[in-house]
Amino acid sequence: MVKAIIFDLDDTLLWDKKSVAESFRATCNMARDVYPQIDLERLEQNVRTEARALYASFPTYAFTQMIGINPFEGLWGDFDDGGREFDKLKQIAPEYRKSAWKRGLEKTGVLDEQLGETLAEAFPKVRKQKPIVFSSTFKVLDALRADYKLGLLTNGSPSLQQTKLDMTPQLTPYFDEIVVSGAFGSGKPDPAIFQHMLEKLEVDPFEALMVGDNLTTDIVGAFKSEMASIWINWNNIDSNGCPTFEVDDLLQVLDVVYNRLGKAKGTFKI
Repeated sequence: MVKAIIFDLDDTLLWDKKSVAESFRATCNMARDVYPQIDLERLEQNVRTEARALYASFPTYAFTQMIGINPFEGLWGDFDDGGREFDKLKQIAPEYRKSAWKRGLEKTGVLDEQLGETLAEAFPKVRKQKPIVFSSTFKVLDALRADYKLGLLTNGSPSLQQTKLDMTPQLTPYFDEIVVSGAFGSGKPDPAIFQHMLEKLEVDPFEALMVGDNLTTDIVGAFKSEMASIWINWNNIDSNGCPTFEVDDLLQVLDVVYNRLGKAKGTFKI
């Protein structure tokens, strides 16, 4: 009997990929204001490519992989979290941002270090102005919160994930518990962080359901933790058989919970 539903944050409730894409587009448009000949799509792809390569070259890479901080979060996160690894990230981030934009410009045929620095400073400001929530996010949470404990389990830097929540302040009140990998010390799919969330919600694995978009973190982690899961397969890709249920839209989570599983006073049987 399930008593709690645990949600991922990025690209499950918040449309992070769209926020990042729109932020890149707006920042690249600033470059075209200076150099009208710039191919915006090429510039964006080049900055993305250079950011990934640089990110993987830093000594903090293993830590960011374990915690679940991606290269594009490195382009706007402050990492004011404390601790040796976050201190390293905080020191690396300013030069990383400048280098990613400078190299992206250079690869696009523009040699302008000052513009690279300007774009590096602009991207975080733009990104903080573009919180995007999926259209069905609040409908789903409104429907579930009366019957179930709700948890939010997200990978990332605590300060950055809090910034995202601050940008969408309506989200936080829905959740009984919020756990961020950077504060816990390891990220999804480590079963330890799932167990930590279960303990905070005071439920057993068979009493919880994980909802997320990432097969290798959200769903595999739930599987390893002996939890049921709903995988939001936005891109219609093949699964490895781990999800208990698979949907292609967040709104369909309600169909799983209330129809496909059968509901009885806030609980359902698997």
